[in-house]
Amino acid sequence: MVSRLGSVCLKAGKPCLHLTFVACNAPPVPLDDIVIEKTFTPERCDRMVKSGDFVRYHYIGMFPDGKKFDSSYDRGTTYNVFVGRKQLIAGMDKALVGMCVNERWMIKIPPQLAYGKDGYGDIIPPDSILHFDVLMLDIWNTEDKVQIKTYHKPESCVRTVQVSDYVRYHYNGTLLNGTLFDSSHTRLRTYDTYVGIGWLIAGMDQGLLGMCLGEKRIITMPPFLGYGENGDGSDIPGQASLVFDVILLDLHNPKDEITVEVQSLPDHCPRKSEVGDFVRYHYNGSLLDGTFFDSSYSRNRTYDTYIGKGYVIAGMDQGLLGVCVGERRRIVIPPHLAYGEEGTGTKIPGSAVLVFDVHIIDFHNPSDIVEITSVKPEKCIYNAKRGDFVKYHYNATLMDGTYIGSTQTFGKTYDVVLGAGQVVIGMEQGLIGMCVGEKRRLVIPPHLGYGERGVDGEVPGSAVLVFDVELVDLEEGLPEGYMFVWNSDVTPNLFSEMDKNKDAQVDTTEFSDYILQQVKEGKGRLAPGFDPQRIIQNMYDNQDRNKDGQITEDEFKLKADEAASHDEL
Repeated sequence: MVSRLGSVCLKAGKPCLHLTFVACNAPPVPLDDIVIEKTFTPERCDRMVKSGDFVRYHYIGMFPDGKKFDSSYDRGTTYNVFVGRKQLIAGMDKALVGMCVNERWMIKIPPQLAYGKDGYGDIIPPDSILHFDVLMLDIWNTEDKVQIKTYHKPESCVRTVQVSDYVRYHYNGTLLNGTLFDSSHTRLRTYDTYVGIGWLIAGMDQGLLGMCLGEKRIITMPPFLGYGENGDGSDIPGQASLVFDVILLDLHNPKDEITVEVQSLPDHCPRKSEVGDFVRYHYNGSLLDGTFFDSSYSRNRTYDTYIGKGYVIAGMDQGLLGVCVGERRRIVIPPHLAYGEEGTGTKIPGSAVLVFDVHIIDFHNPSDIVEITSVKPEKCIYNAKRGDFVKYHYNATLMDGTYIGSTQTFGKTYDVVLGAGQVVIGMEQGLIGMCVGEKRRLVIPPHLGYGERGVDGEVPGSAVLVFDVELVDLEEGLPEGYMFVWNSDVTPNLFSEMDKNKDAQVDTTEFSDYILQQVKEGKGRLAPGFDPQRIIQNMYDNQDRNKDGQITEDEFKLKADEAASHDEL
């Protein structure tokens, strides 16, 4: 028999429904009202069916003896209907109120609230009690709007999504009952689109507005803001509410320019980069969500390029203008000034905003000359010129202060003949005009230093060099083109004085001994800074015109007698 157990509340704080339950093993006798048996109740119930709601549910219709007369499962589609609008039999209209999504009820309806005395054709006999095994899948209302629930927001939110912005995001898309219908994660590719201009379903267009980079939110939308009555034709059924779990990874607007955030500046900045300069810099490159894609540090080599000439992406060309040596800045580049819609095909996806953390190591211009800063002594008697033999100390660094070398490491001066190609061109230019005791700072551009190749393991290619130089000693050189000069008038018996054994010819020993004796007595000078024996041998070879290893008086001539310039007497 039927026992009336009274009214029960389906959820604390909610209105109670008058329900009747069947006593155990009760015979199928006529019912006075609907009977509901809850066979499954989900842990969470965010929404219950109200009169006027539209629902999607599956059901199996049976008679009390268990014989099935209908099933939505057999048709492969849910039953979709408004509740409380007399589109259902009265008992079902009444029974569905209060159900939650994913809840399962066994609903027993007496004939007077079903098909009554008339039944339903050959399917349902008159005065039939009907049992419905119902699984609720979806609930929405025509008054519904997009619902947004943010469950993670970054501490800093500099910018939010606005109409016409272009976004890149990952999502999981489910129906209201949790059935997954799509995911960008499974494709390992973000969904990239404009927002608010009709490229998306209306609910997503609304749901993405106001998002911060890195924000995670749940966007729930009714079907009339999703795929409507027809669904998408495959995974999304008609009249389905949609739930998108979204994380925003990238955001820009086609009107965006680069943004530059200066993170540190040197105390002294005598010069800022301009179009046409050649820059050496280190960088870390990442996407807007922090995903790393490249670094010059990992290669242990700076990135070297001209700026403002199209050698790098347009945004970097702009971002490197106006920098100081030693400056650190963050350059954020929208995709239309970077790698565009295609990306690089590997680490940089299409339409990606790029973030470069840049450290400027040095820069120069191909038109640069040696920059000289000088501290002169009180007295400056003689200025170094080409041909002079100079001795100096130096400390050498790159523009960022990286140590290259110093004479202090080997405890003696560096000695060169100016104009002899014994040092880089910029150093020669920087030493010209120095006084003994003078100190100079020389900034040497690479085209006057070690060029594009640098010095393996010591000086990077295209590096600007900084030398702090002190001239310690100087020996005046000989006139250009001379390796030996007389300090006094030349004896008219020069050949006979050289010919010690009086055999009418001068050999190399006689020649060398004579020249060295003249130098020792102060009557002549050899060019300073060179190996005396090599100079003397060169002089002898020039005099030995027939190359027989002996000089005769006919061969012997002074330099003043020569039509052409030779390193000889």
